[in-house]
Amino acid sequence: MTTKPTARPKLDLDTTRDALERVGLSRAAEQLDVLVADAVKADVSAHAFLDRLLAEEVSWREDRRVRTSLRLSGLPAGQTLGNFDFSFQPSIERSRIETLATCQWIRENRTLLLQGPPGVGKTHLAIALGVKAVEQGFGVYFYRLEELLAALRRDAELPPARLRRKKYLSVGLLIIDEVGFEPMSRQEASLFFRLVSHRYQRGSILITSNKGIKDWPEILAGDEVLATAILDRLLHNSHVLNIKGRSYRLRDLEKAVTQQV
Repeated sequence: MTTKPTARPKLDLDTTRDALERVGLSRAAEQLDVLVADAVKADVSAHAFLDRLLAEEVSWREDRRVRTSLRLSGLPAGQTLGNFDFSFQPSIERSRIETLATCQWIRENRTLLLQGPPGVGKTHLAIALGVKAVEQGFGVYFYRLEELLAALRRDAELPPARLRRKKYLSVGLLIIDEVGFEPMSRQEASLFFRLVSHRYQRGSILITSNKGIKDWPEILAGDEVLATAILDRLLHNSHVLNIKGRSYRLRDLEKAVTQQV
């Protein structure tokens, strides 16, 4: 006597999809039909199917978190380690940048100072490391110095409880770009000192500057005492990268001129 194979029960995907949506698993609900069809075709186990369904939800949520965090970070778009031309700038040790990209220095609340003349890639590296920090779950905010100083002046009289909620004090990584192009006023230098003091050993700062450390008193309203106090906090337990070489912008300009000739 031949035994007929037992038919698989028909899956009520609408009920399952509704349940997934009710518990907030919207991506899993959206992909349910496709994943069930693939699982039936490949005859995968229930456990393997559940793993894949949850992995789809987790991956989607992580992508959404990164996109949202990047949008809120103020980081300019498009500059990553993947499109940085290390071959053009041999003074930059790629292995050192890759080590920084692990973000261990942020976990340790350390400072990173990128120094060098205009156009050598400081801002690109700062943004790229900021992207890596976002991808690894850190809160990041990017300011050009003039924007940060405007915010500090605006918030100068805030009570401490409200001040501590400001992004420039609360994020895991604060990126300050273009320090040194214009000197600060005495009020701005004092506010900058307050910022650095608050974040000292509480949160990381990444600074790009076209000035060497010896020139910082000139940046900070000519106040050597204040400059010493700020640098004492910034340079303690820090990384300092001195970048030398040609300007990427001048290289691109030279290419454009050559093409026109």
